[in-house]
Amino acid sequence: MPGSLAKDAVKGPPLPPDAGDFGGGGPGGRGTSRRASLTGMVVLLAAITMMFAALTSAYVVRRGMSNDWNALPLPHVLFANTAVLVASSAALELARRRLKSGRRGEFNRYWTAGTVLGMLFLLGQAYAWHELKEAGIFVATNPSSSFFYVFTAAHGIHLLGGVVALIWVSVQALRLQLGPGKRTVVEVSALYWHFLDGLWVYLMVLFLFWG
Repeated sequence: MPGSLAKDAVKGPPLPPDAGDFGGGGPGGRGTSRRASLTGMVVLLAAITMMFAALTSAYVVRRGMSNDWNALPLPHVLFANTAVLVASSAALELARRRLKSGRRGEFNRYWTAGTVLGMLFLLGQAYAWHELKEAGIFVATNPSSSFFYVFTAAHGIHLLGGVVALIWVSVQALRLQLGPGKRTVVEVSALYWHFLDGLWVYLMVLFLFWG
């Protein structure tokens, strides 16, 4: 009995759930980390919004002040790409809700599906650029094509960062290392992805009605 107590004293008190996991295990550590992560993401999204707002302002002004603006024929694949990205966002949202209710297997399937669809969107965007180049439409062809390439490139770069985050979450989930502490990453990644989905829909409206 004394020997057992001595061993327990050496080991120390048992760690709380998810101690050392994403967000820490101290008092309020995980909650503090969650707030910090969400605040950081909101700041990032605000910065992206301001960047695209500035690009939109330049786009509208440039279109209205010149006679050399020719409407860009949008590649048809962009409409399919939009549907793919919306489906990807929906799959991630379903995954997030499944994880919240403890259905880990369904979470893995939906999250993986959303990730694959996100990568498919990027491939579709590359194909859209290929179609334009085959038609002889390049960055310097016309102001409208210049803005199209800039908008889609900026969105694609941000989306690529999102895909990396989605893949990381998928790997952690498959390795059974996505504990409650790390679920903040799921929330933040899904929020970022939904934002980029909405941003793309906005860009499509811009191209269709102001292109």
